[in-house]
Amino acid sequence: MHVHHMYLLEPPRHHTSDLIKICESLTSGPSHAIDITREAIRDGADAVIAVGGDGTLHEVVNGFFWAGKPVSNDSKNGVQTTALGLIPLGTGSDFARTFGWKNDPHDAIERIAKGVRSRIDVGVIGGEDESHYFINVADVHLSAKAGYYASRYKNFGNLCYVIGSLQAFFGHRNVDLRIKIDDGDWETYTQVTALCVGNAKYFGGGMKISPNAHPSSRDFEVVVLQDFKWYDFILKLHKLYNGTHLSVKNVSSRRACSIEIEEIVSSNSIFVQSDGEYLGFLPRKLRILPSAIEMIC
Repeated sequence: MHVHHMYLLEPPRHHTSDLIKICESLTSGPSHAIDITREAIRDGADAVIAVGGDGTLHEVVNGFFWAGKPVSNDSKNGVQTTALGLIPLGTGSDFARTFGWKNDPHDAIERIAKGVRSRIDVGVIGGEDESHYFINVADVHLSAKAGYYASRYKNFGNLCYVIGSLQAFFGHRNVDLRIKIDDGDWETYTQVTALCVGNAKYFGGGMKISPNAHPSSRDFEVVVLQDFKWYDFILKLHKLYNGTHLSVKNVSSRRACSIEIEEIVSSNSIFVQSDGEYLGFLPRKLRILPSAIEMIC
């Protein structure tokens, strides 16, 4: 069971004091953080602080939206004024790495106390039923399947992703995909091993998969690995971790504000995940929401 930890900062009710009210909230299961966040924003919270790894952050970010629109406090004329904050804890804090933040609560609290805010982009994924939001990296095929398996090996820390990837390679086959960037023409990518859509740089426990991505760039970096064998993955692993893999043969990178991905021959078995959360299968459309959320950073 997921237990997420959050703090809700409420602005002072009277202007005579600089005190800020802090409400602590523990979640009781999956998706509870989404509901707590929505409620806090509607109640006019000054900030919602996620305490934990990328899973917690992912839920809080999804709580900033409802029915395809940003959640807001009625008294603020429908404008969202609540900021997002993060105290990174645990092994899976890949989003924090893009900003160079360590898993040090003292640093995080100091950053939140300073309260410097800047607007960051959020990715949105359209599926069969509803929109789903992500802040870090969304990915397709091998890497998504690896993340699905890696969750079983949490005890191994950051190694869990490498173990998950190797397990995912058993029974894996590269697949031909059709991709449409920014509503242009459909393009064929043959023998795709993994496709990653980065709003930030790191995933999989410190793998610098989209080294040119940044949450304030107003677009994604799309990285495609083609025709990789399991031994290629092992041989190129160090490059994937230090972000120098874009020079490798069969690895390509491009910028995109939106991307549609589908199989050429549909199998309904190509995994999709966002921020490490399993989402289902292709086809999917992803697009950037520029400057969607204010973040304390």
